[in-house]
Amino acid sequence: MEIRNLGQSGLRVSSIGLGCNNFGGRIDEAAAKAVIHKAFDVGITLFDTADVYGERGGSETVMGRLLGDQRKRIVLATKFAAPMDDSGERQGGSRRYIMTAVEDSLRRLRTDWIDLYQMHRTDPGTPIEETLRALDDLIRQGKVRYIGCSNFPAWQMTEAAWTARTAGLNGFISCQDEFSLVHRTPEAELLPAARKLGLGLLPYFPLASGLLTGKYRRNTPLPAGTRLAGTQRLAERYLTDRNWAIAERLGDFAAAQGRSMLELAFSWLLAQSPVASVIAGATRPEQLEQNVKAGDWALSADALAEIDRITA
Repeated sequence: MEIRNLGQSGLRVSSIGLGCNNFGGRIDEAAAKAVIHKAFDVGITLFDTADVYGERGGSETVMGRLLGDQRKRIVLATKFAAPMDDSGERQGGSRRYIMTAVEDSLRRLRTDWIDLYQMHRTDPGTPIEETLRALDDLIRQGKVRYIGCSNFPAWQMTEAAWTARTAGLNGFISCQDEFSLVHRTPEAELLPAARKLGLGLLPYFPLASGLLTGKYRRNTPLPAGTRLAGTQRLAERYLTDRNWAIAERLGDFAAAQGRSMLELAFSWLLAQSPVASVIAGATRPEQLEQNVKAGDWALSADALAEIDRITA
């Protein structure tokens, strides 16, 4: 397993990370235990969750029960800011909420510190300096090691970096955003900004909810039990004529190289700067073995150019 620095920080993470959004919701605790133990076995060190995953708190709770002594060996990442209730009170980036949210996450995770604490989304009602000062205090208290952002547009990511530097505060070291072979929008503004600011990128939905695994076929019933078969909004989003055409051409390209679509999707992301680790969820242990193997393909310049042509 390749280990990379996250942005310009000293935090080092495995190039393939484990997305823990399925825990406490889509899969039960026994299945989560099998996935977590396999992650240890294959060398995954980055475990990424959020307070809202698993029906608001379920993922963190399951991880707290299952990590045990291995918690000290991993980079444990979680998030705050998304709604944790229906009232609109338990969300956002205010100092008042952050100080409560972090204690709740620490309790559920059964740990004394969070390696990477990420703001899940922007909060238009709170000045970014207030958010960063609260997070800076958590770092100084030892409850958080590093901070990151997720789903921030490039201009707000830049504003946060400028605010941290001018105010003498710890700033975000990473950004977590959707990025894949069928969703290349971040290349226009987000990636250049992240490179300039020294932030590491943690792509999520690297397989476009399964479209880039090769297990789906156009005009064919979706396999039972798959994410796109069970979630209509995701199917409507990803199963467009444009995406089908791209996926089919990418499948042909990968096959001509003796590789799988999964290998192509992961290896392409790992060839993009400033990607540090690809976050991928799993419901079965064997998926982790496939994910780790997929990241081993070093794409040539010619291959990358051909992929650009296919996805243009």
